[in-house]
Amino acid sequence: MSEPTILRTQVGIIGGGPSGLLLSHLLRLSGIDNTVLELRDREYTVARVRAGVLEHDAVDLLTSAGLGERIAREGLKHQGIYLQFAGERHHVDFSELIDRDIWVYGQQEVMKDLIAAHDAAGTPARYEISDAQPQDLLTDAPSIRYTENGEKFELRCDFVVGADGFHGVARPSIPADQSAVHEREYHFAWLGILAHVAPSTDELIYSLHERGFAMHSMRSNKVSRLYLQVEPDDDIENWSDDRIWDELDIRLRVPGWQLERGEIFEKSITPMRSFVSEPMSYGRMHLVGDAAHIVPPTGAKGLNQAIADVALLHNGLVDHFRSGNSAGLEAYSATSVERVWKTQYFSTYMTRMLHRFHGTDDAEFDYQVQLGQLRQLISSRHAMAALAELYTGLPMPKLH
Repeated sequence: MSEPTILRTQVGIIGGGPSGLLLSHLLRLSGIDNTVLELRDREYTVARVRAGVLEHDAVDLLTSAGLGERIAREGLKHQGIYLQFAGERHHVDFSELIDRDIWVYGQQEVMKDLIAAHDAAGTPARYEISDAQPQDLLTDAPSIRYTENGEKFELRCDFVVGADGFHGVARPSIPADQSAVHEREYHFAWLGILAHVAPSTDELIYSLHERGFAMHSMRSNKVSRLYLQVEPDDDIENWSDDRIWDELDIRLRVPGWQLERGEIFEKSITPMRSFVSEPMSYGRMHLVGDAAHIVPPTGAKGLNQAIADVALLHNGLVDHFRSGNSAGLEAYSATSVERVWKTQYFSTYMTRMLHRFHGTDDAEFDYQVQLGQLRQLISSRHAMAALAELYTGLPMPKLH
């Protein structure tokens, strides 16, 4: 068997999604050599329909890294959200409460911006690699072995970063007795659609209805994104376009408002789960994003937490390579995990407040408690300000 071809870089990044590409971009701007390895092809990484809301600080960070031009031009700046329950809709005005805002800008668009920046710099990811495996993580000379176009390679580096998502190879490289996993499966899922129709709302609507949760979001002024709470074992084939629109109309309806319908060009059912694996570091390998944690999408935190991970890890790597100061890298896992649990708290809070927990003896009691919680929330400026503070995002590290 032939020996692998040896390559060299400072930081080897497994995963060419938003976490991996953003970290690579930031490191390049800081003069740190790196290589991104991605299992899928380039088109697949852009086609995945994922998150659509960017926090206040996330937009500032992307803009400071030269990635904000299209966000400013094509993104939708929102100053709040609507909470709907008991047939009434209430506005939570982030801008008025705490002078912060959010942007609706899909993860697909963030990916397009990142890929364009890498193409312009001549630093694209290596796509369609296979058999990737981190090696020697507890030494000062870790590496990643992989296959590309039938040829075997060994990428030797100073650090390995696992940015390859929940099903990737990085996290399983940490011995089971060296990590702790915390997980929750929810007994419901989201049926999500994309439709060619102008949004029927100026800002996101979160609706608790006796039949289940519904949400009206958007991707642009011409494309709407909407969700329904369904059973986790439901089949998308059970949901015709007309049935979806009819159910959305029932759960989102308020007097004097009309849900506009259009052509549905994508629909899917996504299970809901919470997941945290800690620590997020093992020797010379550090995890970012979905490789280490997953949140239910109700709080719009998945992509934003990944961006915060990347910013923190970037700063630690910059300090290490520029001055030999490894304090940031040594603190990376503990600092990120602490923030992750705050994010999990908010995502769980939103999920429990806005979904029906059908099928239990306490389902009706729980529903009345949720209505009481929402009534208390919208009647208290302090409560709404606390929600606004968490929704618009915890502080993100400033780039070094």
